Amino acid sequence: MLKLDFEFTRDAFTLRARCAITAPVTGICGPSGAGKSTLLAHVAGLLKPARGTISFGERTLFDSRTRVFVPAHHRHFGLVFQDGQLFPHLSVRANLVYGQKHLAPAQQRFDLQTVLDLLEIGPLLERRPGQLSGGERQRVALGRALLYSPRLLLLDEPLSALDRRLKEQILPFLRRIRDETRIPMLYVTHAREEIVALDGEIVEMEAGMLPAV
Repeated sequence: MLKLDFEFTRDAFTLRARCAITAPVTGICGPSGAGKSTLLAHVAGLLKPARGTISFGERTLFDSRTRVFVPAHHRHFGLVFQDGQLFPHLSVRANLVYGQKHLAPAQQRFDLQTVLDLLEIGPLLERRPGQLSGGERQRVALGRALLYSPRLLLLDEPLSALDRRLKEQILPFLRRIRDETRIPMLYVTHAREEIVALDGEIVEMEAGMLPAV
């Protein structure tokens, strides 16, 4: 369970989140400027709230009262952005194992071949990101996140840069990730139909307010 009870203010914008998220896939939806990506950055540990608490499972990630703040690299969450953010100078293979190589063997939930089979990206291993289609780049980005063996997947508009045809190619892989890995997903998107396709729970966000779930 992801529990959020915090506030964050920057300039004239205030984000307030107070909810408990338990669904296997939760879509954070709402208009541009609602604070969706800012919320995801707080869960990831890329931003620090002004006050409140954030916890995942039994672990407190942030508590302003006790001055607890777990940095992003210790939260062990996987992030996937809309452009994939692959390293252009590395091969697909090197991109995939970039995070995994920092894990102890006991922490590794998935091996490379399992992820290659899951996402059907084995033939791409020796290519560079510049040689991939948009859909291939996103599958590689998903594979890199999975090989990090995350406790939670944070997806920030992962399909927004793709056309309808490519979206329809990627969604089945997201369903396979949901069903075969059982890693919960927090999924930011303008496209509610993507969450519906994943049988997810939709939470509407507006003007910096994330209501109770």
